[in-house]
Amino acid sequence: MCGIVGYVGGQSALDVVLAGLKRLEYRGYDSAGVAVLADGGLAAAKKAGKLANLEKELADRPLPTGGTGIGHTRWATHGGPTDANAHPHLDNAGRVSVVHNGIIENFAALRAELAERGHDLASETDTEVVAHLLAESFSSCGDLAESMRQVCRRLEGAFTLVAVHADAPDVVVGARRNSPLVVGVGEDEAFLASDVAAFIAHTREAIELGQDQVVEARRDGVTVTDFEGAPAEVRPYHVDWDASAAEKGGYDYFMLKEIAEQPKAVADTLLGRIDLAGNLCLDEVRIPASVLREVSKVVIVACGTAYHAGMIAKYAIEHWTRIPCETELASEFRYRDPILDQRTLVIAISQSGETMDTLMALRHAREQGARVLAICNTNGSTIPRESDAVLYTHAGPEVAVASTKAFLTQLVACYLVALYLGQVRGTKWGDEILSVIRELSEIATQVDEVLETMEPVRELARTLADKNTVLFLGRHVGFPVALEGALKLKELAYMHAEGFAAGELKHGPIALIEQDVPVVVVVPSPRGRSVLHDKIVSNIQEIRARGARTIVIAERGDETVAPYADHLIEIPATPTLLQPLVATVPLQVFACELATARGNEVDQPRNLAKSVTVE
Repeated sequence: MCGIVGYVGGQSALDVVLAGLKRLEYRGYDSAGVAVLADGGLAAAKKAGKLANLEKELADRPLPTGGTGIGHTRWATHGGPTDANAHPHLDNAGRVSVVHNGIIENFAALRAELAERGHDLASETDTEVVAHLLAESFSSCGDLAESMRQVCRRLEGAFTLVAVHADAPDVVVGARRNSPLVVGVGEDEAFLASDVAAFIAHTREAIELGQDQVVEARRDGVTVTDFEGAPAEVRPYHVDWDASAAEKGGYDYFMLKEIAEQPKAVADTLLGRIDLAGNLCLDEVRIPASVLREVSKVVIVACGTAYHAGMIAKYAIEHWTRIPCETELASEFRYRDPILDQRTLVIAISQSGETMDTLMALRHAREQGARVLAICNTNGSTIPRESDAVLYTHAGPEVAVASTKAFLTQLVACYLVALYLGQVRGTKWGDEILSVIRELSEIATQVDEVLETMEPVRELARTLADKNTVLFLGRHVGFPVALEGALKLKELAYMHAEGFAAGELKHGPIALIEQDVPVVVVVPSPRGRSVLHDKIVSNIQEIRARGARTIVIAERGDETVAPYADHLIEIPATPTLLQPLVATVPLQVFACELATARGNEVDQPRNLAKSVTVE
């Protein structure tokens, strides 16, 4: 959630850090701060609210210029969003400064220890104890990296820490446990950040920091050790997208840009999936085919939008492989004592690869002997590293908090996993798999077609800006699409929105239907599942008879629903299982436009963060 930037080099650290923090605004935050080493001392500034508040503070009270500094955008976990609780946090002498992402679970005990030794802590945060502990350790050993290692060995929880010390002016030190931290290596300069977007304008050369590692960054290079001080192996990699990919590209919002990028993202995720022999292949599969053939159950764990992708994957996996499949909210998974064994395949879906609920579910599954396959958009992140197999989506950076292109590429990846299991287990013939791949390949063009016809959807959204409630109905794979449509409206428009399985309408939700309440209905193809189609047409008639304003998403040419639709949104004909790839797009546009009409912040909705790295 929080954005972290550290810099050491020949440029103005303040300028580099502020620019990096702006690139990390998409992560969501409620306060911001910076610290700079200069003239033998340490100077800091921090303010609650947006970066603009911090920039005004810096304009009124400029910091000295120096080549070493750190910065932070905070999303509150301990203590409210106040100036005092904002990062960086300093020790009492003002010599050490630290920023932090995550939660230190034993901070209360550490805080009590520090108070007994005469330390005066000024904030409500768990982070401040680290600054004081670092100061104590540094006074003994005189080495900031060693101090960080000593402190980290005492901490419990999930954390990324980045620190500077006035008595070590040419070094920035970072540490990570269960929370992301990447290193950027430039020419005579180095960067630490919670996301490569923070330093992509300066270098594309990065180092993946592993679990329980400490990095010491200097102008002439970086040194990485484990928490005990032993040298650690690292994996350098090249970032294959540039700074312009994280900019709006002429759109009013990142979300609009990312919706428009979906055809390319879908196509990119399909690239290179068929080998010369005509077989489907994933990115990294370290699970023997013999093991996959013995899988007796698939369990999908995910959160939010990724969970909806998993719900759709359940239909495809069971249909194409005949393996029982469960879809679980990752936050509930390990707390209900799930039944797992060596014949269970767990699929973990996460855009960032750092989603803490999903990561902890993954670890629980591995402890029970299950194999784990990750679907992720972020190369080198924790979830893929800790999995037995990986399929990377190729959505590119997604900046808007509300997920769009990541969702569609997760769907494509789920279909590919289902087909791969069918290939390995022999439940799908090669020509059948190639036929589905061809159908998937056509989806990019069909999504493009949908995007070209969205102006009526935008107009409709603007007319509903004063409504308090919108309901969504769907059947089969249309049910998760309805849930996703409702989630987007909650996230962006701050409206009451509910998604229902249409068959459940008569079991309670129909009581919500009253005059002029908008109801969005996702209609399955009449060709693929005619019985479902007929039933949902009946549902539309039921709600319309009770005064609902029906907004119907249906296959182009479906004349049977037209008489019952107050607003008809036509989408290209697709196979039933693949329909979510096109049916979801109008709901994304609808939510974005409605939020805009209500005057809401589209890219950074209130109370939300892009990467949720705490449970």
